[in-house]
Amino acid sequence: MSKTKTRGKMSEKNQSRVKKSDRRQQILLELKLRPHVRINELAQRFNVSNETVRRDFDALSNDGLIARAHGGASAAAQGHYPGLDERTNAQVEERERIGAIAAELIQSGETVMIDSGSTTIEMARALAYIGTPCTIITNSIPVAMTLGHGAAQVLLCPGEYLATESATIGTETLEFLSRFNVDRCMIGSSGFSTDGPSETVRGFAAVKRVMLTRAEKRHLLVDSGKFGRKGLSQVGDLNDLDSIVTDKKPTGELRNAIEGAEVDVLVAG
Repeated sequence: MSKTKTRGKMSEKNQSRVKKSDRRQQILLELKLRPHVRINELAQRFNVSNETVRRDFDALSNDGLIARAHGGASAAAQGHYPGLDERTNAQVEERERIGAIAAELIQSGETVMIDSGSTTIEMARALAYIGTPCTIITNSIPVAMTLGHGAAQVLLCPGEYLATESATIGTETLEFLSRFNVDRCMIGSSGFSTDGPSETVRGFAAVKRVMLTRAEKRHLLVDSGKFGRKGLSQVGDLNDLDSIVTDKKPTGELRNAIEGAEVDVLVAG
């Protein structure tokens, strides 16, 4: 076989391969239709090696989107964690105070990433009330709706719709966030310990991690009821934060760890 024909066949083979982002979206879609997918089946379908699919599985597992299983993967187990509606109706006063303090940190003209959560929604309400002109990038539909009719310009992330959280997650969301450099990010978390913030909601840890890497100033909005808790997926270390906005001062080992990491603590009075 001539070199020209060989190159032609190689080119045709490469063209038939599914690119990484599309592969990972198709894996997530497949797991909505059936409980388990196998590496060798997907490798044949995507015209890639088994090792390539393993790397896809590893990435999706690290993002909390799937659970690895022998020879394949399954949909991620959620465990019991209150949904957004339930959390929105709990500790309302604390979250309102946290949101008000956090909103004051945002300056006119800044670009800000805001993730999805009950406390960040309260911050969005406070920011809308203040009327600070800024640019917001968010995966939260309630945050976008709250700020979209005011002084802020809002960019809503694409991605897989997570109905229980009214938010987007997944590969498309992460790729979209990675295109931007912003002045600040405002994130919440399911838990907060000496190891740093952690998350229980499927796919949220990955969104928060990307936001932390793209922001100049990084703020965690967390009520004191989450002190000492650990969610399934680690978001980052204490060193990844510039400040914590909360309703009570941390105590004991958590306070010592925060001070050692030189993270500011802003207490909403």
